[in-house]
Amino acid sequence: MASIIVLDDVSDAGVLVKRILERQGHKVTAFTEEEDAIRHAAKGGTDLAILDIKLKRMTGVEVLAEMKKIAPGIKVIMLTGYPTLETARESLKLGASEYCVKPIDKEELESKVAEVLNQGGDAGRVSAP
Repeated sequence: MASIIVLDDVSDAGVLVKRILERQGHKVTAFTEEEDAIRHAAKGGTDLAILDIKLKRMTGVEVLAEMKKIAPGIKVIMLTGYPTLETARESLKLGASEYCVKPIDKEELESKVAEVLNQGGDAGRVSAP
């Protein structure tokens, strides 16, 4: 299965996403600090990052831009409790694959993660068996 980073400034939110995705068989690492998540992505081997838009020191869009610089193949899903057309457009322009609105719906999250991980092209390293 996939190696996934979850970045949310609210620890409980990250733990919730981690639990949902680990039940699907994924290896999930949750972070509350932007720098830690970026450092982890820089090591390579991460298939997907799930980033909250509202963070402590940076925005999720800024983290997305940084991650795409250091790991261009990483796939990204943005999470937000405050959806706006502007952040959606900017996230997609910077390379996010999908957008998810909080509160997190378990089925929606699972289906969006599966959809993003199964996208072909040069966007990631996950391949079909």
